Amino acid sequence: MCGWPVWEQRAWRERGATLTVAVQAPGKPSHGRVERRELWALADPAWNRQVGELGTVGQPWPHVQQLWRLTRRRTNPRTGETSVEVTLGISSLPPTRADAERHLQMIRSYWGIENRLHYVRDVTMGEDASQVRTDAAPQVVAGLRNVTLALLRRSGVSNIAERLRTFAGRPAAAVALVLGRSPP
Repeated sequence: MCGWPVWEQRAWRERGATLTVAVQAPGKPSHGRVERRELWALADPAWNRQVGELGTVGQPWPHVQQLWRLTRRRTNPRTGETSVEVTLGISSLPPTRADAERHLQMIRSYWGIENRLHYVRDVTMGEDASQVRTDAAPQVVAGLRNVTLALLRRSGVSNIAERLRTFAGRPAAAVALVLGRSPP
């Protein structure tokens, strides 16, 4: 627990707090940069009780089990320029179910979902530019987009944009996909 004052570490132990630390530092650059992620997960009953009390409602959040701090340090190997981003979070999972390593895995998988689903909906399907805004229509259209993506992925499509363009020119093939038949 380097970096924390001895008196703080002692107070944590007396309160029954636990701290887990995990570091992910891939050896080779990805997307033109080297990224190091370090997550500290603290399960401290005293601090957990205070979460929420400082907000506008003034009530503690009853299910908080851990507080975590994620530091992302990205370095461009060509320029040597480094940026640091710190993210704070809370978790309802106790340390026995999710230590710092598990929290890092969950955060990484969340961004996989974000990139796989929301990026495709926003960019490829133009969800952000949609003019549909009345009554339940936005939810219905979002549901149709999700069904479309599910059908395409289930059929093994890897390039969604390309297949949408194909279906725009071959509507019978799109209907066949929806009905579960082989394309004409």
